[in-house]
Order: sequence, then structure tokens, then C-alpha cells
Amino acid sequence: MPAAEETHGVNKAVDNICKLSPDVLADACQHVLNHLQGQTQGVDSADISDRFQRAGVALDHEALQNVIRFLLLTFRSAGKSNLSADDLVSRLGEGGTRWPKASLQVLHGLWSEQGALVHTQQEVQTILSISQLVDMQWKLGMAVSSDTCRSLNSPYVTLLLKIVEPSGQICQRSFEMTIPQFQNFHKQFKEMAAAMETV
Repeated sequence: MPAAEETHGVNKAVDNICKLSPDVLADACQHVLNHLQGQTQGVDSADISDRFQRAGVALDHEALQNVIRFLLLTFRSAGKSNLSADDLVSRLGEGGTRWPKASLQVLHGLWSEQGALVHTQQEVQTILSISQLVDMQWKLGMAVSSDTCRSLNSPYVTLLLKIVEPSGQICQRSFEMTIPQFQNFHKQFKEMAAAMETV
């Protein structure tokens, strides 16, 4: 997305946030903060949309998603940087948009109460960040020549793993195993799958 288009999207999200009453804004922020504190699996945009409609706020789906993304990014970034409520409000004011005083008071109050919890959760997530396996391929081969291997004509299995790292980057790892090692690997993989189904 070009920078000008991205800036326009952010400005529109902020404009929509600034139009919200303090109560409606506080409710939307609380949904986001609950997620960032690990209390919910995600932010339920359908629930927020229903609450907006009951309050008389008319936002289309894309505009609502942009508001939620902005709040998530703002609070997540503030949590990672361990910003105080004053620093958060100050940074929002530097964004070039004229925030209504009532909106800034809502954000200040919520962040004063819950910012430390978000910061703690962000630190825990950073520590516990692990890579995610997204693809695994294997092939069977036969060693026919080697400088280091004594037993040639032995079958082996090459595994190619595609992994998404916590940073979001996709990387590939490959390694070779003997047939008995691969069979043991397969057995352990089945045991892990069975254990995950019981969770």
C-alpha cells in the first residue's frame, strides 16, 4: 500500500474515532484492551458493530475494521514501548489530527488503568513467541557417494519445513534423517497431534 494511501486510511480511521461519543469510544477501546491483556482470543468486530448501531453510529464494515486496527496498533505499540498515559495522549496529538478533548480523556483514563497490564502481556508474548510450521515436505533419497559417509546405498529422508517466524517472515529449514530416525519422528508427530486434539 503506498504511503499516501496508508496515511489517508489512518486519517479516516482517526476521523471516525473522533466522531464517537466518549461512552462508545470507551466501549470499543475496552474490547481491544481486553484482547491485548490476553482476556479474549480476539476483538469481536461483529459485537462492536452491534454496539455502534445501538448507539446510532453508522460505520460501514471497512471503516469499522480500520477503527479497530488503529486502536489495536495504538495500544499494542504503547504497550511495547511502555508509554505512560500522558505520553500516549501526547503522541496521538502529534499525529496532526485534532482530537476532541473528551476522546483524549477516555484514552488517557483507560490507559492509566490498564496500560501496565497490556505492557506485561506484550512482554510475555514476546518471550513466548514461537515459530509456526506452515508446510512440511519430504522426499526419500539414496546415498550413492559421500566424502564422510561410510555406508553408501543407504536410504535417507530429506525434510523441508516452511516456518513463519514471530516477526512474520517465512523461512525454510531442511535436514536429513535415516529411515529409523524418520520413523521415530513420524511416531512423535502422531503423538503430538493426538495430544493436541485433546486440548
